[in-house]
Amino acid sequence: MTDRTKTPQKPDYSFETEAGAPSSYVVGVDEAGRGPLVGPVVAAAVRLRPEAIPDGLNDSKKLSEAKREALFALIMQSCDVGIAACSPLQIDTLNIHHATLDAMARAVAALPHRPDHILVDGKFTPPTDLSAQAIIKGDGRSLSIAAASIVAKVTRDRILVELDATYPGYGWKQNKGYPTKSHKEALLRLGVTPEHRKSYAPIRNMLSPTDSK
Repeated sequence: MTDRTKTPQKPDYSFETEAGAPSSYVVGVDEAGRGPLVGPVVAAAVRLRPEAIPDGLNDSKKLSEAKREALFALIMQSCDVGIAACSPLQIDTLNIHHATLDAMARAVAALPHRPDHILVDGKFTPPTDLSAQAIIKGDGRSLSIAAASIVAKVTRDRILVELDATYPGYGWKQNKGYPTKSHKEALLRLGVTPEHRKSYAPIRNMLSPTDSK
């Protein structure tokens, strides 16, 4: 077994190898968008091909937007990818934890092949009958999870750019729906949109009890 008493500085392929890759179909799973006030939570599942792993894979939060976009293109070209999302309404109905796990399960189901094993970022695995392993800070430890984090992040950011054009004034192109000062000021000026998560405290507190149901 690999000694992981310390988190490596960069992700590697050791979790995948221990799970049987490359002969086994091992997949990394991650999400983007748990914290924002607006838009969907997006999950991605990625199976890397060992002979064509893009250089520079890492936790999406540690990469520039330009680097994420470049890696996204390479991942989509060379890997098996599944993507799924839960809408703000689904988040409000299920809560963000269960919505995230639901999106993860559907991202895995969207892959072209059934995985032998999934590696999931965080403490929890989605509801599945597959062999699954939760890895805390997995996006900085597993190359497959890092790839999934990039796909999820880029996909969600593109959605927010589109929503910004539909609902101008909230700055979603820049803040990606996070509760920045400018976003909260825009909420006071412009009000709550259908894309806001009404179960989240800043939004819920703006609504009457009747409206927030």
